[in-house]
Parts: sequence; structure tokens; C-alpha cells
Amino acid sequence: MSTLFDKGQDLTIADVLANKDRRVAFQQEALAKHPEETLVAVKLNIPGPIKNNQGIQDLFTVGIERLAAAFKQAGITTTELAQWHTAAGNELFLTTPMVAQTVKQVAVAFEDEDDLGRIFDVDVLLAGSGTSLSRTELGSAVRRCFICNRPAKECARSRRHSVAELQNHIDQVYQTIIRK
Repeated sequence: MSTLFDKGQDLTIADVLANKDRRVAFQQEALAKHPEETLVAVKLNIPGPIKNNQGIQDLFTVGIERLAAAFKQAGITTTELAQWHTAAGNELFLTTPMVAQTVKQVAVAFEDEDDLGRIFDVDVLLAGSGTSLSRTELGSAVRRCFICNRPAKECARSRRHSVAELQNHIDQVYQTIIRK
């Protein structure tokens, strides 16, 4: 049986780190160009060496549509700065005149309550400083592991779940949401 992770380019740690550096540079540039706006950076949490393929991009597209609907329902207007679709993954960068706390509340609800949102990472960076607003600063609970519901950072740090387990979960989400 084929899975979501059967196709795609294997990346090295160096590739992933180079993409992180590119993201940070882009975010700093965006914050400098839009100093009065909140910056929203959206990406998928994809474990393992394959970070992108058509199926993963389909998950990203549907997730972005759901996040956009949540923002719209909350009255949050956004402007798209860039969307990346590379071997290192899919990423979306938005600006909004809304205060970061309001945007982060909607992002946290999306990440926690939407089955697809659980595999997304929505960073909200404060206008002017570029500091990322954490969910705990809003009084929200820490992010939960999508396998066992323990704090996600604990599972990541201890490597409680194998890459295969994590990929299997994401593949199940894909089969349920995209392949229906």
C-alpha cells in the first residue's frame, strides 16, 4: 500500500537548516518593510527526510483554506507576502494590521481543534520586534503531541515516537481529508 511519504526528495539536516535561515531572513525583511503589521508565518510539521510532494502540498492547500476561513470568521484581514513550495516544504507568509494576540488566538484554535491544523505550525510575530508570540503568553495550554496528547516538546525532545509513527499519523490525516 502506498503512503504519502513514498515520493519526494530526501533532504539532509543541512538542507533543512538552510531553509530555516532563508525563512528567518525573509521574516526580518518582511518585518522591516511592514513595521506596523503583525507577521504570520505558516508551515507544516513534517517529520523525516521528505518534506514535500504533491500530497503534502495538497494538505497544505486545504489547511491554508481552513485557516483563512477561521481568520475571516474572526474578522482578521490579511495580505499575502509570499508562498513557498520547495523540497524543504510549503510555507505561507502573511501580514495583518490586527494585533498579534488576536491573530494568535485564532491560530491556536486552528492548531488545536482542526484535525488538519494539528500538523500545522502558525507563528505570529509581533510588529516592530519580530518576536514570536507564544501560546502560553496568551494563557493557552502548551501544544499537544498529535500521537499521545502529551506536551509536544516533551515527545520531540525524548523522541518518544518514531518518524514512521509520526508519518503514519500524517498519512492517515491525508487519507481522511484529501483522499476521502
